[in-house]
Amino acid sequence: MPTLILVRHGRSTANTEGVLAGWTPGVALDERGAQQAAALPARLAALPISEIVTSPLQRCQETIRPLLDARPALTAHTEERIGECHYGDWSGRKLAELADEPLMQVVQAHPSAAAFPGGESMRSMQTRAAEAVREWNARVERDHGADAVYLMCSHGDVIKSLVADALGLHLDLFQRISVEPCSITAIRYTRLRPFLVRLGDTGDFASLAPREEPPADDATVGGGAGAP
Repeated sequence: MPTLILVRHGRSTANTEGVLAGWTPGVALDERGAQQAAALPARLAALPISEIVTSPLQRCQETIRPLLDARPALTAHTEERIGECHYGDWSGRKLAELADEPLMQVVQAHPSAAAFPGGESMRSMQTRAAEAVREWNARVERDHGADAVYLMCSHGDVIKSLVADALGLHLDLFQRISVEPCSITAIRYTRLRPFLVRLGDTGDFASLAPREEPPADDATVGGGAGAP
């Protein structure tokens, strides 16, 4: 079965502003995110990518544009099911403000029970994304063969939930996974089980260096902004 390359979108204006974007329209890549996207074709140059699938949201569409320009034979398929979690009433709000919401404790410690007011549950987010991956696995294998490689550009929480699914981890453990902006995660699917062969690879170790302010114990909902 195929190998799936999961790319989180590059750093966005919402990431740097500390805002939970969700499906808010008009959230673009910031300057650094555009640079990350521009570097993507070279990072993936050795891979014979057979299909590109993307979230419909602008920040993902902008992330894959340089890759599409470098590979004019490919077109992007928009897939709603790998779009960001529908955060509902939380969308567009500051993460610092949301930290005081009682629901945030559930999101951190028991995400399988978390449902966003006016939005969806994290459980349903994982289910729709995993179903999309399995359907695309079958489609890519049918059209390009069992050893094909294809790419999906998606969002932090979605990618983390797909990694948890591949590892057989309960969704309540997915906050232990970290994927930075424009990081590459690779999952090789087989008949018996998936293999996680890359996780959150940016090719840059700057985010591992000590910071003036230590990182928070809580996971950043939607995914963090990456290295400063």
